[in-house]
Amino acid sequence: MIHGVHLLLYSRDPEADRAFFRDVLNWGFVDAGEGWLIFALPPAELGVHPANDNLAQPQGGHAMMAGVVYLLCDDLRSTVESLAAKGVACTAFQEANWGVSTTLRLPSGSSLGLYEPHHALAIKPGAA
Repeated sequence: MIHGVHLLLYSRDPEADRAFFRDVLNWGFVDAGEGWLIFALPPAELGVHPANDNLAQPQGGHAMMAGVVYLLCDDLRSTVESLAAKGVACTAFQEANWGVSTTLRLPSGSSLGLYEPHHALAIKPGAA
């Protein structure tokens, strides 16, 4: 039986990005050995979106499905203010019918999405 998801993020500077998740986002973690941190994630949900191309990441000789990570929050403005106080820069807000979003830059130079959803969430009470 499947009991969880292990999400892989690929980074040009994994040590700096691990420090970001540990020190800025304060996510719990275990050290799997030699400083290889595995982070506990907040509740998650999965959306499958159409793509123009078959997005894939090679892994173990297979073309693994690739994706985009968005962190969810209840109040985007206050979350961005809290991140700014820790030195994290975010892009201008983008309004859409599904919510308001921004991106934040990781120490490696990669970005993550951050959004305040305006749609029903699968991880909230009362979801199907």
